[in-house]
Amino acid sequence: MLYSEKELNKKLNAGCGVFYFYASEEALVQSAASKAEHFLMEDDPETTVLAGPTPSVEEIVMAAGTISFFGGRRLVKMPLIRPSAYSDKDLQEICDTLADAENAVFLLTSVLEEKFGKIRPGKREQKLISACEKLGYCAQVTKPGRTELQKMLQGWAEEMGTRLAPGADTQLLDRCGEDQFLLRNEVDKLAALSGYDTVTPDMVRALGTVTLDADTMDMVRSVAAGQTGKALQKLKVLLELQNDPILITGALIANYLDIYRVFLARRSRRQLADVAKDFGYTGKWQYRLGNAEKTAARFSRDQIEQSLSILQNLDLDLKRSKLDSDLLLQKALCQLALAGGRR
Repeated sequence: MLYSEKELNKKLNAGCGVFYFYASEEALVQSAASKAEHFLMEDDPETTVLAGPTPSVEEIVMAAGTISFFGGRRLVKMPLIRPSAYSDKDLQEICDTLADAENAVFLLTSVLEEKFGKIRPGKREQKLISACEKLGYCAQVTKPGRTELQKMLQGWAEEMGTRLAPGADTQLLDRCGEDQFLLRNEVDKLAALSGYDTVTPDMVRALGTVTLDADTMDMVRSVAAGQTGKALQKLKVLLELQNDPILITGALIANYLDIYRVFLARRSRRQLADVAKDFGYTGKWQYRLGNAEKTAARFSRDQIEQSLSILQNLDLDLKRSKLDSDLLLQKALCQLALAGGRR
């Protein structure tokens, strides 16, 4: 079952004894679990936390059977439990304990591996999921889309007593990607820097954190658009922030490889999901390959291949040459501009 706040509220009001959330990222399960916990804590229950990933069967049995001093059911939190780490016998005993618990409400979370954009639970993970579905509420928390993330950003800003001006939310997503931990930290930081007033797009551009992949993709887009000066300025900022030239080069190569793969996929009428599957992309591949697809429209195949050759030579020069690495990067960026994209 996919996570639904409406269904969660139904189960909470019905007094279910087991709540289990699983996803591919910790931030996703934390967000869902916190909503359930907020409701469950209204009765101020005694709480036991069994730290993951593998609390012992004895600890779980004891927590399930311990009667709360003030009456009512104890809240037992099992964050980031890893079902695959248990033996079949122990996992069966855990499932039996969850089924028999009368004195406790269990709140469990897990981070499960994602392949090609989908979670594929293993045998033991499926067993725990099946047991929790019968006993209470069990749901996979999926990644929010861009529109949902924009709403989340606005909500976090309101919690901080500030607001995001039009365009600030899209700037944050373009620069930080879809990592919710990073996005939340950025909102908190920018809210403080704004004096808890209004965060503007200019503030995000000037003060926001970016990933190296996002920064180098900005450079590639500038090169493709014929804005060499803008690309060189971005490179200057990266070097001033003491990013390793070899890592910058590696990120540029990765960007151009994304563009090349998407370019070839478009010519053979294949979808981005096929590219992700063929080359083992995980996580936020839709955002990454979506940007590559937009940029690929400016290039011919020869231009992409020439650009990759320039970057390969740059990588070799950085590792074996005694020349200044900053100058080598600037030279390569100018060569990329000459190789260019469609104007």
